[in-house]
Amino acid sequence: MSYGVRLRVWGDYACFTRPEMKAERVSYEVMTPSAARGILEAVYWKPAIRWVIERIIVIRPIRFDTIRRNELKDKIPLRPVGEAMKDPWKPLGVFADGKDNRQQRAALVLRDVEYVIDAIFEMTQQAGANDNPGKVQDSFHRRVAAGQCFHRPYLGCREFPAMFEAVQGKTPKPDSSLMGERDLGYMLHDIDFEHDLAPHFFRPLMRDGVIQVPRSDWLRDDVKKEEGLP
Repeated sequence: MSYGVRLRVWGDYACFTRPEMKAERVSYEVMTPSAARGILEAVYWKPAIRWVIERIIVIRPIRFDTIRRNELKDKIPLRPVGEAMKDPWKPLGVFADGKDNRQQRAALVLRDVEYVIDAIFEMTQQAGANDNPGKVQDSFHRRVAAGQCFHRPYLGCREFPAMFEAVQGKTPKPDSSLMGERDLGYMLHDIDFEHDLAPHFFRPLMRDGVIQVPRSDWLRDDVKKEEGLP
């Protein structure tokens, strides 16, 4: 059995990066389902539940802006990461003060965004005897009301923090510029973390600001068994 939640999120900037753009960052026109899931997991997550995004409602007009940012050129080598995993006192990081390690990159980002996320959570096989769905739902709503989160939710990139609150009363109406149908092209649906991080895409159609997110076709075997799917 699944339980639903509804969350309003907004922010000054957002960047839901298209994976086909290599040199410069270019955002999708709207939030991706994986980004929406990440926001919910930032607010409340535990191994006993799985978040499934059902709808994304775009509230504000879609506006783009171009910015330039200083980014690091180098990555942390794999060996120091392994050493830090074995010894928590082992320092791990990259020095960003050197000129040779910094580069300017342009980004086409969204500005003044607002969304309403409709999602459900399902209990997984890792749920224990004390993991009650009703208790999980109440805990989520309490954390939202108190503004609590495990880490600050963000809109695609960590430098673009997301504000969040519960939807009180009626759902905000999308802007008039979003009325009608709009084909958004192919978009990242989510990453299959259990099968070699395989990316999965879908083709969303926005109707009057509302995007219906289909259920992923790469459900895990335990989910298929629970729901009687082939």
